Amino acid sequence: MNDPHSLISSPATNASCSHNNKCLIEVSGEGTVSAAPDKTIIVLGATTENISLAAAQKENAAIITNVVNAMMKLGIPKENIQTITYNIDTQYNYEDGKQTFRGYKVTHLLQISIPSVNQTGLILDTAVQNGANSVTSIQFMVGQPDAYYNQALTLAIRNGQQKAMTIAKSFGVTLDRTPNQVQEVARGHEPSPYPISLMAKSEATPIQPGELKISAAVRIVYSFS
Repeated sequence: MNDPHSLISSPATNASCSHNNKCLIEVSGEGTVSAAPDKTIIVLGATTENISLAAAQKENAAIITNVVNAMMKLGIPKENIQTITYNIDTQYNYEDGKQTFRGYKVTHLLQISIPSVNQTGLILDTAVQNGANSVTSIQFMVGQPDAYYNQALTLAIRNGQQKAMTIAKSFGVTLDRTPNQVQEVARGHEPSPYPISLMAKSEATPIQPGELKISAAVRIVYSFS
């Protein structure tokens, strides 16, 4: 039998014995599950420019009002439409080292929560048809992410257990059935939004939500003899 006092050590696994003969195996476990998204969050809105601030604001407000009304006609509740950005910027031209006032830019972005991914393309097209000229991100999500994360966590624990058993078997030692420690390794399980280019099309914009990958990771410490 190999000497358990000199087993292995790596970033993913570690096995050692302390001076008081307490022998430990530390492993990492990972698990991933796939989930079909069932909701979408879109950030879109309007940017307008004019030498008159009042005119830029008026044009912008008209566009946003049209977009909001159009969303509500599609069945999106008003509480699912929220302003997340409203900016007024002064615009300048620079020529020959001189700064010349050009006008104002007004940006108003809405966050729209859509209860069905199937409406995503329709929402985008309808917003553009009603004057939206900025779409900054689309985020596909699942309504119950914790349920999928718990599945991934179970797989991560099983993965760590299998690693520990393999190590113990390879060195001819006996692994304790109950781990000394199980630590969840924090990691985000919500997908990040991705940017989208805004292009006017004569046909419905095809949006493919695909599947989301939800992952979990753990660190497990076992005793062995």
